[in-house]
This record gives sequence, structure tokens and C-alpha cells, in this order.
Amino acid sequence: MRYWAAAVCLIVLVPGCTSPSAHRSLRVGLATRDITPPVGYRLAGYFYERRSTAAHDPLHAKAIVFRQGDSRFAWVVCDLCQTSPEVVEQARAAASRKTGIPPDNIVVTSTHTHTGPDYFGPLSDHLHRLATAANNGADPAQTIDYPAFLAGRIVEAIVEADASATPADIRVTSAEQQGLAFNRRYVMKDGTVAWNPGKLNPKIDKPAGPIDPQIQYLWVTRPASTQPTAVVTNFALHPDTVGGTQFSADFAYYLERGLRNALGDNLTSIFAQGTCGNINHVDVSTDRKQGGFDEAERIGSALARGAEPQAAAARPVARPVARPSLAVATTRVELPLQQYTPEEIADARALFAKIQDRKLAFLVGVKATKIVRIYDRHGGRPISARVQAVRLADDTAVVFLPSEVFVEFGMEIKRRSPFAHTLVVELANESFGYIPTRKAFEEGAYEPTNSTIQPGGGERLTEAAIALLGTLKP
Repeated sequence: MRYWAAAVCLIVLVPGCTSPSAHRSLRVGLATRDITPPVGYRLAGYFYERRSTAAHDPLHAKAIVFRQGDSRFAWVVCDLCQTSPEVVEQARAAASRKTGIPPDNIVVTSTHTHTGPDYFGPLSDHLHRLATAANNGADPAQTIDYPAFLAGRIVEAIVEADASATPADIRVTSAEQQGLAFNRRYVMKDGTVAWNPGKLNPKIDKPAGPIDPQIQYLWVTRPASTQPTAVVTNFALHPDTVGGTQFSADFAYYLERGLRNALGDNLTSIFAQGTCGNINHVDVSTDRKQGGFDEAERIGSALARGAEPQAAAARPVARPVARPSLAVATTRVELPLQQYTPEEIADARALFAKIQDRKLAFLVGVKATKIVRIYDRHGGRPISARVQAVRLADDTAVVFLPSEVFVEFGMEIKRRSPFAHTLVVELANESFGYIPTRKAFEEGAYEPTNSTIQPGGGERLTEAAIALLGTLKP
């Protein structure tokens, strides 16, 4: 079984003069901050406690700021499993005070690495309570106020990137990639749908959904330089290949290493996650081992190799996009949450209290965690989800969605977008579980069991994103 992935490269090259009039000049600034917690801090990504034992590679917050005339937009990508809305709001407000960038013109996304810190949410809070009760009020796994530390580093990156903005020219190219992304939901021969049913499983009939065939690269080159100083890569694929107990950016680390080997040690690589809620790296048609740092290196290196021909041929091959024109649009979408009886809530809390023992059936623990999240974090009330979009040029835009979004929604946004080139990025500003399709809710399995929202929420987010793009289209 093979899947082909096409790549679209959004390239930003910065010559000395890019526009016939100064007010049309697009400027781009970049900055990076280390956000690695102390070793011993808990790791995110699973439904049990993992304490970090080392840092394989540093975690980063990487900011890119676009400026054109009086308009500015800041985008920060963090090597985290998910973004905390409290941290994002704190960072957004502080960065706005320091730079003057409107809060609605700031977005923070995460790469979704499963070897980043577990710094908020029901499990983090539960484990913290257990630790402080057993250690006279101290939690050995939380030796710093990580949310405050993270917010501060995000603000620093935005401030520096805003101050360093330099004129830029946007270009678009395309390429193809093979064998990296697979839909992890499968229709079985008995008609049921299973999640990650295992390699060479004879009961598998076919994938239950598609993959997103696009990769996108955004390049930034400084004046008087022939080498790019930054590459943003956008692709829909779960970074859950490493496992273990070491902090790591997963395959995004190897993507940066590959790009630096080809394009220079000073290059900044930013991985922007596509809609990968039901997408991972596991090829069930083979018994080849897929996991650990070797697998992360295979994926990251492949993504880097896809960029190399575009870097070499960018100027003669790519045409500048028409008329850079920076603009930002934001909207809110009310998403009703699933509802449970008082008895079901009490049962879920009792089960959740045992989750650290790892004796619960997997989906039982997943559902209990979901119900606790709905009522203890959200009070059972609808979520007011933020959707953002930025227009970089008359034919190029980026959409930002919250949470872990099924790939079908990202593909639909691109298909219906009025822009010739549309990037879709998930895990923006907050995460409240999976965003499955109505069809997936009917099929069941892991992601719908984990999801907090009622069926139809993903369709609402999709329509809101498409409407935002319509308001930005000149």
C-alpha cells in the first residue's frame, strides 16, 4: 500500500527592493527562543505519567512576523504537544503591549510533538495534586513555573522578530513526496472501523479516510544573501515517532538538521502542523519497524530533501505571487460540548483517579479523561473557538484552526478557498481534543471517544474558515 504526497512550496526571498512603492513592501522578521523545561519535568502525549530523563534536542518557540505598512501579524510555532489558552492569552497581551501588534493579529501554534512537556490539562493537574500531597506540598516534576516561563519566551520571540523585520518577496513552487503519511483509521473486513489496528493485520480492508497530499515550504532570505535564513514547512503528520522519555522536537528536529546540512548552519527551520487528527506515519502494509529516533530521522530527512531542489531552483522556477497585501481576519465559533448525566460524571471521575495505575482499558481511560476535561476544565459549557486567517498576498492565505483537526477538513478548506494557495495549520491557540467528521463520530474508535465536542463542530469550523477567507479575498 502506498500513498503519494504532493508538495507546494511558499518561498519568501528578500532582495534589496521588492515593490514599486514603499507602502507595498512586505517585511519579515524571525526569532527563536529555547523552551526546554528542566529534566525531570513530565512529558505530554499519552494517558499516563512519563518523567523526562534527558533532552535529546532542545525545544523551541520560533516567531515569524509579517509587516506591511501599518499592518502586522505575528505567528509563533512551539515544539509542544498542544497550546494552553491561558499561556497564549498571557503572551498575546504582553506581546501586544510591547510591540503594538493587535492581540487578534497574534497566533501561537504547536508542532504536536509527543515528547514535549505536559504543562496543563486534566492529567497534568491530577498528577501534580498527587505529587504535592506525597511531598509536603512540593512537586519534584515541576521545579519551575513552566507556563509563566513559556509565555515569557513567546513574548521575547515576538518582540525580537518584530524589530528585525526585513523586506521580503513571496514565491510559490510545488514538488512531490512519497510514503510519509497514512490515515490511521481503517475499515475492517467486518465493517467496523479501528484505530491503528496493527501492521499486516489480515482483518484490515481499507483506510477509512484520505491523507492530505500537500507539503508547504515558506522561505526567507535576507538582503545581499544567496542562502535562505529560514524555512517554514507545513505538513499533516502526527509527530509521535520517538517515544521514550527524552525531550525532543521529534522529526521536526531532523527536518531542521537536514535543511541546515544543505543550506547552511544558521538556517532556522519552523515546522507548522497541518490537519493531522487522523494521520500518522505507520504503514500497516509492511512489518518494518517504525519508531524511535531512526524513524523520526527518516521522516525529517525526507521532508528536508523535498525542499532542497526548490532552494536550488527557486529564482528561475518560481514566479512571485501577485501583489503582497497583508491582512488578518478572526472569528469565534461556538462549539457545544458532549453532555453527560451526574452519575456518568461521578463514574468518570472515579475512573480517572485510577488512570496513573495504567490498569484501565485504554478507551475506558480515554473516555473518563474526556468527561473530566468537559466538566472540570470547561464546566460543560460550549467552547468559543477562535479561527484566524491571514492574507499574505492576493493569491496566498493561511488559516489557523484550534485543536487536532481531521484531515478532511483541511483538504476541504483548501479546495473551497478563493485563494490559489491556501495553507491550513491546526493546534492554534488552544486544544480541546479531536475534531472528527460527522462520519467518524458514527464510526467510533479512538478519536471520537477522545473528542469533547458534539458532532458537527468540525463542519462549523470549516465553514467559518472558508467565510474568513472570503472576507480577505480582494
